[in-house]
Amino acid sequence: MSTPYPFTAIVGMDDLRLALLLNAVSPAVGGVLVRGEKGTAKSTAVRALSALIPELEVVPGCRFSCDPAGPDPACPDGPHAEAPGAARAARMVELPVGASEDRLVGALDIERALAEGVKAFEPGLLAAAHRGVLYVDEVNLLHDHLVDLLLDAAAMGASYVEREGVSVRHAARFLLVGTMNPEEGELRPQLLDRFGLTVEVAASRETDERVEVVRRRLAYDEDPAAFGAKWEAEEGALRARIAGARALLPSVRLGDGALRQIAATCAAFEVDGMRADIVMARTATALAAWAGRTEVLAEDVRQAALLALPHRRRRNPFDAPGLDEEKLDETLEQNKGEDPDPEPDPDSDYDPDPEPDGPDDGGGQPPEDGPGDTAPAPGGGAEQKPAPAGEPFKAKALTVPGLGDGTAGRRSRARTAHGRTTGARRPQGALGKLHLAATVQAAAPHQRARGRSGPGLVIRRDDLRQAVREGREGNLVLFVVDASGSMAARQRMSAVKGAVLSLLLDAYQRRDKVGLITFRGSGAELALPPTSSVEAGAARLGQLPTGGRTPLAAGLLKAREVLRVERLRDASRRPLLVVVTDGRATGGPEPVALASRAARLLAAEGTASVVVDCESGPVRLGLAGALALDLAGAAITLEELRADTVSALVRDVRRAA
Repeated sequence: MSTPYPFTAIVGMDDLRLALLLNAVSPAVGGVLVRGEKGTAKSTAVRALSALIPELEVVPGCRFSCDPAGPDPACPDGPHAEAPGAARAARMVELPVGASEDRLVGALDIERALAEGVKAFEPGLLAAAHRGVLYVDEVNLLHDHLVDLLLDAAAMGASYVEREGVSVRHAARFLLVGTMNPEEGELRPQLLDRFGLTVEVAASRETDERVEVVRRRLAYDEDPAAFGAKWEAEEGALRARIAGARALLPSVRLGDGALRQIAATCAAFEVDGMRADIVMARTATALAAWAGRTEVLAEDVRQAALLALPHRRRRNPFDAPGLDEEKLDETLEQNKGEDPDPEPDPDSDYDPDPEPDGPDDGGGQPPEDGPGDTAPAPGGGAEQKPAPAGEPFKAKALTVPGLGDGTAGRRSRARTAHGRTTGARRPQGALGKLHLAATVQAAAPHQRARGRSGPGLVIRRDDLRQAVREGREGNLVLFVVDASGSMAARQRMSAVKGAVLSLLLDAYQRRDKVGLITFRGSGAELALPPTSSVEAGAARLGQLPTGGRTPLAAGLLKAREVLRVERLRDASRRPLLVVVTDGRATGGPEPVALASRAARLLAAEGTASVVVDCESGPVRLGLAGALALDLAGAAITLEELRADTVSALVRDVRRAA
């Protein structure tokens, strides 16, 4: 086994190291979500932590790591007789982004269960991680239903696998750590809330610190064993401190004064539900144990708030995570209560940053600006200042026709592993979700030939039928936005930006990828390459300048090129082209004819399209409608894009009828 990078050798990263250590002391804190740019030692820190967790006593031969001092009475490998335990290191289990549900929770052998009556269970990664660390890199790219399963197990301390009336339960208590790069898309707020703590990490901008990062990393890469030996004393001391804090934890007292401060802080920052209060209480208690104290102090409550609340304050994906520390201090001061915290013990070694500075695995670079943030389009008249975006609203659901096979999401119809059952088929490879009625129907005609004359069925492999399910998929929503002078001249860009912002929010909720193309002046540019980060789309939209002519054909041809490349990258994700324009085309020879030909090219390739008609005023030319015909798509106005407007129109029609 390769030598992991020493935890005590990591440079800086104070909040990350503290959050990980607190979870090592008290896994009940609920895990850590680490957000940060690439190359900031997120994975290195997590892997280093696993080497610090004290060894476990396990029941020999138990696949579920039962504790011999208190084995799980429902363990599938049990019941366990009294026997001496075996010591082993705590495991760190990594969950790949592309893992299946069976790989995560385990799988029942349905064929043996039906044919032989044997409840054979193959444990998954949740069982392997019991009493250890479960690490999910790029957790924001994990399918939502897997994140739900993962977080449910973490919250309940157990995993349940149920199929066609056969169920297995096993203990699954682990330290959950997820890492993610926010540029690749956010987790939904309800999933964010399920992580106990969140920390933001970034590469240091201090020259000396970056030099030390590189120096230590090079030394480690040259000889990992020698580098690890150099830090072994510090690692041993930290390992002993974790064990001591764990032993002290049950003796820590959370007084009424501290509890009142926790409740007041959560109320002041308007976090939803009660999970934040519970996590703060557990975190503050772990902080006290880490400091070697048996009493929670105000400083513990403050530090717990900084770790547990920032990600719980987000109301929509465009809100930046964070916490107003002045407001936090004011709230804590106002709610000291009648149970004052004792004076700190002068002999206590409380220090949220106990270890010497050490390196991460690479430093990273400042994020570069994306293409087309503020650069003016050439040759197209005076550029106007970016118009502010109008207030977003609930947008009408736009879908891709037909039935897809793309990534699970919430927009268009698709064949998926989860959803309503629409039929049955013979399994291709390993059996997935069993269609019990179809299996019985296939087996019934053969019972006499198989010697069955009484009740019951003889089921063979050829009888098994797998359920065909239909759900929803996420799509690539590519926005092509007209930023020409004709749009800005009538003061429409604010409304247009508000509409696109609303569609971006809808795309976030439906788990789509988004891209943004703008056209004005004499050309078009890809303002945002297709990404899962709708926040990036909103940022680009806010900086969108306007002015100049209307090169509609250039915008459509740019969209065709982007979609061609995306089909090569992800052939199963179907695109939805949303063209936001008044339909005008100016500049160059035959601009209207060129735009029409470009639209027909997209239609010939089967691209699903919607034109959002931004034309206004008493006299309308209907150019956006003509463009929609060329695209073989639908045309809706800005007013019709509002979901509440559609509902109102339906109500009016019903009243008239």
